[in-house]
Amino acid sequence: MQDQPSQRAPSSPASEPIKATDRLVTLDILRGLALFGVMAINVVTEFRVSIFEQFLPLHENVSPLDSMIAKFLDEAISLKALALFSLLFGVGLAIQFDRLEKQRRAVLLVRRLLALLAFGLVHLVLIWDGDILTEYALAGLLVLPLLYGSRGLLALGALALFILYSTFYLARLVPLPDAKWMADHVMEARHIYATGSFAEILKFRIQEIPAIAPLHVWVLPRTLALFLCGALAWRTDVLQRASENRWMILAAAFVAAASTLVLNRALATVTLALSYAAFVVSLASTAAGARLLGWAAPLGRMAFTNYIAQSLIFGWTFYGYGLGIFGKLDISTALAFGIAVYAVQVIFSRWWLDRYRFGPLEWLWRALMYGHLPPMRRSMAE
Repeated sequence: MQDQPSQRAPSSPASEPIKATDRLVTLDILRGLALFGVMAINVVTEFRVSIFEQFLPLHENVSPLDSMIAKFLDEAISLKALALFSLLFGVGLAIQFDRLEKQRRAVLLVRRLLALLAFGLVHLVLIWDGDILTEYALAGLLVLPLLYGSRGLLALGALALFILYSTFYLARLVPLPDAKWMADHVMEARHIYATGSFAEILKFRIQEIPAIAPLHVWVLPRTLALFLCGALAWRTDVLQRASENRWMILAAAFVAAASTLVLNRALATVTLALSYAAFVVSLASTAAGARLLGWAAPLGRMAFTNYIAQSLIFGWTFYGYGLGIFGKLDISTALAFGIAVYAVQVIFSRWWLDRYRFGPLEWLWRALMYGHLPPMRRSMAE
């Protein structure tokens, strides 16, 4: 890995996948770090136990260590990691939009998002109903027309969506099931997810999707707003010139962190995530920072593959068609297991990308978008 990450815009020919040498390594580092947060929340709150347990009074015999970990994840990680992914997805969408030739950009990007939607639906139904890919694909289709607009339009759109998100209007309009339903459902989930066959778990998972859907409705304005913020960050050239703007970005990180003290909880999660992003970008734009954080870049380049792989590993570990330990691990043990999986993925991602240009699912996604199979193996010159 280069000491100084590339800060230039992609220069690959239009309608061709971005070359590894044209990537912004800073974004890969940020994506790899964000994946850790997503993993931690998923393994602790959505694979270890039912997703609905977080909305009920805690009945577990929680140790002081577990209580401390749960509080830290809730205040420092939960929703922030997904906010980072949303921001980065918006950046990626804007990069694709700007580099594709005008005549084909709409077709190619719609094809890209429809392919992601297909991946998401398979993941949602067959693997795990905590999927975020389906929401991202649908949100991307909604945001795509706004990318034809000015930076002012992107900023106004993001502001309006953040205001909508902060009012909690959608949470009142589309509420979760009542507490009794959730309590009964949690008891049923503890039995079915821990002991059920694949077919039994599949049936239960499909029945669970409508009850989980309000969570996606609530967060949709935030997702759309962060997509627009990511696109705006790209259009202002801040990311491309991060080395030149390092101190301004670092100042923005401190301002965003300080603003969490005066905003409501909904918006504070966003500003804290933006603070994380700005701090990582400012650090990774230096040679020393790139060396310090460079281990996360291969993981970030394969974030799609690693995200799905985590779902497969955690599903087999916790569900009845695998080890069946759903509801049996405490928070600290589940998190330790997740960290071990993440560490293996760091090593594997580096090994894989030393030999191949893309992660397996990234390669397939590009093939579906462009309509042909891009070369997979790295050449001797790379």
